[in-house]
Amino acid sequence: MEIYEIICGAVVLLLSLLIIILCLMQDNKGQDSMTSALGGGFNESFYGQNEANTREAALARLTKILGIIAFVLIVCMNIVIPIVMKLFASE
Repeated sequence: MEIYEIICGAVVLLLSLLIIILCLMQDNKGQDSMTSALGGGFNESFYGQNEANTREAALARLTKILGIIAFVLIVCMNIVIPIVMKLFASE
């Protein structure tokens, strides 16, 4: 194994663990939104108006960002880096 494979593998493992922890920290979405959507109700409370600034929104945003980073790293590790290594090895 090359050193880049070990480093990328460790980073992917760390990112995976962080994503799992962040998913577990997020609150469960209840059925309240489903019943209010069917019943025509809406949330005009302070919490409903400022939902984008809450802890849950920050956790969801961070989870999405880490997921994208993990995806790009895995693609680079499995597709891009071996192609580059073959190009340099043939010269």
